[in-house]
Amino acid sequence: MLFWIIAAALTLGACMAVLAPFSRRRAEVARDEDHDLEVYRDQLGELERDAARGLIATAEAEQARAEIGRRILKVDAERKERPARGEGSSFTRYASLAAVLAVPLLSWGIYAGIGSPGMPGQPLEARMAQNSGEATMAQLVAQAEAFLAENPEDVRGWEVLAPVYLQMGRGGDAVVAFRNAMRLDGETAMRQTGLGEALVATAGGTVTFEAQQAFEQALVLDPGNVRARFFLASGYMQDGRSQDAVSIWQSLAAELPGDSPWRGAVREALRDAGVEAEAGPGPSGEEMQAAAGLEDEDRIAMIEDMVAGLDTRLRSEPDDPQGWQRLVRSYVVLGRQDDARDALDRGLDALGRESTQSDELASFARALGIAPTELER
Repeated sequence: MLFWIIAAALTLGACMAVLAPFSRRRAEVARDEDHDLEVYRDQLGELERDAARGLIATAEAEQARAEIGRRILKVDAERKERPARGEGSSFTRYASLAAVLAVPLLSWGIYAGIGSPGMPGQPLEARMAQNSGEATMAQLVAQAEAFLAENPEDVRGWEVLAPVYLQMGRGGDAVVAFRNAMRLDGETAMRQTGLGEALVATAGGTVTFEAQQAFEQALVLDPGNVRARFFLASGYMQDGRSQDAVSIWQSLAAELPGDSPWRGAVREALRDAGVEAEAGPGPSGEEMQAAAGLEDEDRIAMIEDMVAGLDTRLRSEPDDPQGWQRLVRSYVVLGRQDDARDALDRGLDALGRESTQSDELASFARALGIAPTELER
């Protein structure tokens, strides 16, 4: 009801503002004619006084008296004719009044027929409480932000909101959310990787030193984390450590399954670095196909036989950088970390500790979480 009262008052005010000039014009015309008559009568009186004192000749006085009289008669005749002319003016005023009033009346009628005047108000808070399946992403984020404003210690809320911020391009907010999650519930590989990506986003795609630290910490927690390894390699490439970056990408190219969404990004990164994606070490297609058709125990035995054969060959033919990389990776896949480290040490000795090929092998092993024995002493 209050809505209709306010709407009626505003409509009445607008109509009065539009119609006011019509009434003012008629009154102004009447006032102008009365003023003219008063002026002519004053002139006529002053003429009579001048003629009585002899200040003006009789002939001139008669001419002036006739002219003033003619003007008075003209104004008086116009006043008498105004009612007849006013019929047209009244029609115009009534037509204008009808046109002005028709607009709100028609609008109210149409709205009452097809609108929803009886629907109660729905403030923002009520709209936010609607079914989440009907809410937009912005509304859901606003709901989460309102919840976290009242419950800032809710780690689950920060963990859910952080990747959403990242998806929406709000890198700075994502950084805060990931850090809050780690502050409340400790570090995980996923949180550190997310923090690193958020820092990269805020830096316009540059892997900053702080982002590199986040990715390195993620790999400490989960050496096989694909996202952290990929972005860490990107940071190495930006820092001029191209060989370290290529080694990580080659390792990923060899390890990732065929349906991995990261394979395309890895191939593109290697292509930009001037390296073929297929250059990474790994089992041949024939070997993988042969092993896939076996039972678990038989498959493991077959892989171990292939690894043992590779190990034996490298002992007699050690000048094979790609072979040493394949051997280290194979032992890592089998979960034999000590054998992987031993293979790395033997490969470094065989290729020469100071050689470029040895540096490539060490970088490749570091990407798999394996460090030479001498570096741990």
